[in-house]
Amino acid sequence: MTYVDISNISVEVLVTVLLFLLIIAPLFSLAILRFFQGRPKAGFTLIATGIIIYFVLQLVGKLFF
Repeated sequence: MTYVDISNISVEVLVTVLLFLLIIAPLFSLAILRFFQGRPKAGFTLIATGIIIYFVLQLVGKLFF
């Protein structure tokens, strides 16, 4: 097993990827689950929430980084 050198990755990219994996990706997967359960309103709500959080993260990133 080898180690991956992440010293060249900027903090902004690392934080963005971590927030994506922790917040936005689960929202989209739950939305797909809600569509299969026959609850499209809940699915669209989760997708809209994920998109809004993405834009908020972009805004915060532009303000602070």
